[in-house]
Amino acid sequence: MLVYHKSSNSTGGETVMALRRATFRLYPSDKVNAELHYHRKLHKDLYNAAVSNRITYYKKFGKSVSYFEQQNCLPDFKEVWTEYKIINSQALQATLKRVDFAFQRFFKGLGNYPKFKSIRHYSGWSYPSFTGWKAHSTGNNGYLELAKIGQIQMRGKARLWGHPKAMDIVYRNGKWYASIILEIDETLLKNSRITDTGTIAIDLGCNDAIAWTNGEKNGLVPAPRFFRKAEQKNKRWGKSKRRKRSPNHKKKIKASRRWKAAQKQISKLNKKVANQRQNWVHHETTRIVSGNSTVVTEELEVKKMSAKAKKGKRKKQKAGLNKSILDVGMGMIKSSLKAKLNDVAGLFVEVPTRKVKPSQTCSKCRHQEKKELSERQHICKNCGYSQQRDIASAEVMLLWHSTNLQGLGTNLSDVDDSSSTSDTRKQKSAGSMKQLGQAKRRKSQESIAIDKLGNVETPSSGEANLG
Repeated sequence: MLVYHKSSNSTGGETVMALRRATFRLYPSDKVNAELHYHRKLHKDLYNAAVSNRITYYKKFGKSVSYFEQQNCLPDFKEVWTEYKIINSQALQATLKRVDFAFQRFFKGLGNYPKFKSIRHYSGWSYPSFTGWKAHSTGNNGYLELAKIGQIQMRGKARLWGHPKAMDIVYRNGKWYASIILEIDETLLKNSRITDTGTIAIDLGCNDAIAWTNGEKNGLVPAPRFFRKAEQKNKRWGKSKRRKRSPNHKKKIKASRRWKAAQKQISKLNKKVANQRQNWVHHETTRIVSGNSTVVTEELEVKKMSAKAKKGKRKKQKAGLNKSILDVGMGMIKSSLKAKLNDVAGLFVEVPTRKVKPSQTCSKCRHQEKKELSERQHICKNCGYSQQRDIASAEVMLLWHSTNLQGLGTNLSDVDDSSSTSDTRKQKSAGSMKQLGQAKRRKSQESIAIDKLGNVETPSSGEANLG
C-alpha cells in the first residue's frame, strides 16, 4: 500500500513523499541468530505482561489501562527487569502499541479477545523510527546493523530506494526477514512509472487463471496449480504426522520430535507453494499493468465463492472447486492489480456481475442465455458467434466499460477509488451489520496509516508484507 504525506524542503516548499515497503532476507551468524531469538523472547514476554496487566487491572478495579499508562511505566519496568535495558525504548513502545491495537480491534468487533502468545506464534518486533538500527544498502543486498545485536547480511532488491523510516524484524518458518519502510520522493516515483495508456479486460477462472482482451488481441494464461502439484506430497507428510504423537495441551502431552519434524516439512512445503503463487501473481500483474493503464474485471466475492457447501450430495465436488479457486489466488490478483495501478495513477474498474452477466451475454448481439459451468465455449444461438467462454466474458466487460453495451454503461461510481484519480465515491446505504463492520475496518486502516506517519505504530503479529 502506498501512503502520501507532505514534508518541507530546504527552500521552504513542500515535497510530496510516498512510503513504500521493501523486504529483505536476513542471514545472521550463529551468535547473532541467538541474540535475535533472545530479543524476540523478551518482546513476547513484554506483550504477555501488558495483556496480563490490562486483564488484572480491569478485574480488580473495573478500569481499562490505556497505552500511555503502560508506556509511562516502562522506566520502572526496566528497573525491575534489567534485561530490557539493552532493548531500544521505541521498540518496546511499539510492542505495547501492538497490545493496544489488539484490544482496540476487540472493542470495535473486528477481532477476538487478545490472548497470551507463545514463542511459536510471536513473529518478531518493530522499530517505529530510524533509531536503534541502520540499513547499509542502496536497495540491492547490503547488510543491517542492529544496536546490541550486531551486523546481519541481507539479500533482496527494492525497485526504488529512499530514506529508511521504520522497520519490522520478522521470523517465519525458520527464516529471518527485515521489512523496511522507505520514504521516497514523489518526483522519483513518477519517473519510474512507465506504462502504456491501453485498456484491457480480464476474466479470472480456475482452468485458465486469466483470460484477457484489449479489443484487438485475446489471450489465455493457464492456471499454474501450485497447490495441486504439491498436494500428493502434502498428503504423504500429513499421513506421516498423524502416525506420531501429537501435542495435547489439556492433557499436558508434548509433541514427539518426529511429529515436530513432520510438521516442519509440511510448513516448509506450504510456504513454498505460497511463495510460488505470490511470485507468479507479481509477474502476471506487472505484465498487465506495464501495457495498460486501465484494467476492467468483474466483481468477485471470493470468500462467498469458496464457502463450504451446505447439506447435499455434492460436498466433495464443492470442496474441490473451492480448492481450485483458492489455488489461483483471485483475491491476490485483484489486490495486486489495484496496488500497481495506484502506482501508475491508473483505473481499476469492476463490472457489476449480477447486473451485466458477462458469461451469459453475447458481445456481438447482446443476447443473453444462461450457461452451465461445464460449457466452456460460448456459442450464441441468436447470431452464431463462437468464442472461448472466458474471453467472451472479457469482451462483454470491455464493451461495458466503453459504454457500447446498450443500457449498461460505465458509471464513475463503479470505479475503484483506491486506484482512481476521480473524487467521485460510490454511495452506500448504511444499515446492515456487515456494512457497519466494513466501515469500522476502513476507519481502523486509515488510523493505522496515520499512526505510521507519526512513527508510533507497529503492525500486529504476522502483518509484515513479505511480498
